[in-house]
Amino acid sequence: MSQIKAGAFLSYVVVGLNSLVGILYTPYMLRMLGQSEYGLYSLAASVIAYLGIMDFGFGNAIIRYTAKFRAENNIKRQHSLLGMFSIIYFCIGLVTFILGLILYFNTDLIFDKTLSNVEVEQTRIMMLLLAFNLGITFCFSVFGSAITAYEDFIYMRIVQIFRIVLNTIVMIALLYYGYKAVAMVVTQTIFNFLTLFLNFVYFKYKLKLKLSFKNLEWGLLKEIGAYSFWIFIATIADRLYWSTGPFFLGAEIGAIAVAVFSVAVSLHHIYLSFSIAVSGVFLPKVSIMAAREASNMEMSNLFIKIGRIQFIIISFFIAGFIIFGKPFIELWAGKGYDESYYVAVIFFLSYLVVGIQMLGITIIQARNQVAFRSKCIFLIGLFCIASQYFTSKHWGPTGCALSIAIAYLLGDGVIMNYYYAKKQHLAICSFWKNIGKMAVIPIFFTIIGMIIFHNFSFSDTISLSIGIIAFSILYIPSFWKFSLNQYERELILRPLAGMLSKIKH
Repeated sequence: MSQIKAGAFLSYVVVGLNSLVGILYTPYMLRMLGQSEYGLYSLAASVIAYLGIMDFGFGNAIIRYTAKFRAENNIKRQHSLLGMFSIIYFCIGLVTFILGLILYFNTDLIFDKTLSNVEVEQTRIMMLLLAFNLGITFCFSVFGSAITAYEDFIYMRIVQIFRIVLNTIVMIALLYYGYKAVAMVVTQTIFNFLTLFLNFVYFKYKLKLKLSFKNLEWGLLKEIGAYSFWIFIATIADRLYWSTGPFFLGAEIGAIAVAVFSVAVSLHHIYLSFSIAVSGVFLPKVSIMAAREASNMEMSNLFIKIGRIQFIIISFFIAGFIIFGKPFIELWAGKGYDESYYVAVIFFLSYLVVGIQMLGITIIQARNQVAFRSKCIFLIGLFCIASQYFTSKHWGPTGCALSIAIAYLLGDGVIMNYYYAKKQHLAICSFWKNIGKMAVIPIFFTIIGMIIFHNFSFSDTISLSIGIIAFSILYIPSFWKFSLNQYERELILRPLAGMLSKIKH
């Protein structure tokens, strides 16, 4: 349990650090690169992101089945499983790089209508590097999945923290000396290789695991494949949501529209990291609960508990952004990104349901019952891609955001809540009663904040900071008093009490 608690805590450290880096580093990067260059960088990344579906959902399968074999205390099956997937992932990595080469040689055919020859060449180089990076990542990904299955979250989060800090320092130096987007991609590739190497060392010498190529259970692949296939379908749907917009905007409008959309997506990624920080460490635990056939009541209690914790963070983030987001983006990203505020608000509100119910996805993965959700969001994803093609041409980034919002609210909102209640037998009514009571304070303070701060001109960082602090001073004690239960208060107070006692001694 200590690994899970420490992992959850360090996950929020990583989230906080990523948020701090995003807030402080991103505006520097935007100004050093320029809107057009940043748009090219985002465009190349979004196109290569499609190749991420080549994982086929095997990463989650490795975690689930390694945790299952751990619970059975069967080390030989773990080694054989990892050996089998190392072969599979090597083949996936090779195919991914070949597909990247195909994109590399056809970049001009895709974007020649909106990009200049120089911009096409830059995009081409970045896509090649990103494809190579992704291919190598696949080849070594089995080690990271095994570490997650062993619930060694402290190691993984510490590596993440050092990578974030060092990568940011190097990026700032490169931009300062005049290097542009291509150099950023090279730097990301180098740090990714270092992380993968550290995972291999930890896997081999700390966990003392190995890849066994004897007695490979290829027959097990049928069972795993049935599980992974639906994870794969869900991954495709996710790419349909998030990578289609930049592609259509780049092809129909140009790099600047991609930049506006991508600034909102960057903010959404910070928001998203708050959603998955806690639930991300629970797949091994929930897999073990599923293996011992934990009751629906146990699963529901965990589902509600984690959902409430996620809502604490997310609701504060959304309320603050709705009130202060517009001046924040102008100060943070600079002129020309006004529309990014509206795109980001649409993202935040539409993803709220998914964000606080992230553990529901973890539960159906652990129960090997992901097929329904995958079918659902894939079909809605097809609607989303068709909708974005139309809305991107007529309403630009905001139109793309509305298409994504409708898809999320319909799929993971309405349909999945019905499924959780009727098929997974989770206490959805109780869940929303809990969230409804907690939501009164955020809604009240969002409305009051918009009225109070409507006529304020936050023209500099100091005035904006004062406004945010004033809002927080009113919001946090009220939320503490009226929205949190005793368990949640103790969850916050215990670490603080422990830190104070250490300081005194």
